[in-house]
Amino acid sequence: MTDPQEARLPDKRQVAASFSRAAASYDSVAELQRAVGAELLAQLPAGLAPARWVDLGSGTGHFSRALAECFPQGQGTAVDIAEGMLRHARALGGASQYVCGDAEHLPLASASQQLIFSSLALQWCADFAAVLAEARRVLAPGGVFAFSSLCVGTLQELRDSWQAVDGFVHVNRFLQFADYQALCADSGLEVLELRSERRVLHYRDLRQLTHELKALGAHNLNPGRPDGLTGRARVLALIEAYERWRDEQGLPASWQVVYGVLRRSA
Repeated sequence: MTDPQEARLPDKRQVAASFSRAAASYDSVAELQRAVGAELLAQLPAGLAPARWVDLGSGTGHFSRALAECFPQGQGTAVDIAEGMLRHARALGGASQYVCGDAEHLPLASASQQLIFSSLALQWCADFAAVLAEARRVLAPGGVFAFSSLCVGTLQELRDSWQAVDGFVHVNRFLQFADYQALCADSGLEVLELRSERRVLHYRDLRQLTHELKALGAHNLNPGRPDGLTGRARVLALIEAYERWRDEQGLPASWQVVYGVLRRSA
C-alpha cells in the first residue's frame, strides 16, 4: 500500500472552497470529466433501475441530469462538499435533493440507495476505505457503487517537469492503482469491474493547461506546496522543462483514470 505520508491530500475545506470558486467556469473546460463520466455511465449493469440514486461529488450537476434521463422514475440526490457547486447545480435541475456532504461521512440513511454514482471526485478523499465503507452502508442489498477516480500517473509530465525545477509539491498526489485493487477487494462489496485507463489531452502551451486546472478547481492544493507566488525564473524553467515533452499534437497531459463498479450482496 502507498505510504500514508506520500498519500496526504489537501484539507477538505480548501478543496470545497476551490471547487466552489470554480463553479461558473468548470463546465467550459471539463472535456475529460465529461468523457470519463460518460464512460462510467456506459458501464452500469444492464437492467439497473434504481428507485433512489446518488450523484456523489456532483459538481455542476451534469451527471445528475444525465442520471435523471437514464432513470426518470427514480429520485436523485446530488451530494457535494462544495456549497458553491450545489448552488450552481440546483438552478439547472436534475436531482430531487441537493445535499452538502463528505463521501467519507455520507449524510444518508443506511440501505437507502440502489445506486451511488461518483465520477472524478473521490481522488480528493484521503481515506478511500472509509468511502467504500460508507457506500456499503448506504447501498440497499443489490445496490451498485460506480466510481471513477485518478491514480498515480496523472499529470506525470507536469510532475516530472517541476521535479527538474525544485523539490516542492506542485501536482496533486494520487493513490496507486494497486491501492484501489486492495481496498476494493477488502470492502465487502462484490467487484464487478475495476480497471485503469490512460487518457492524454494536448495543450498549445503550459498556460492553457494551468488555466484549465484552475478553472476546474483542480490546481495544486497539496500540503508541501510552495507559499506565495511562483517566481518568474522558476516558471520559465518549468516551461523549458515541459517543452521537452512536446509532440506533434502539442504539450501532453496524461490522466490515469480508474473505473470501478461494485455491488452490495443481495
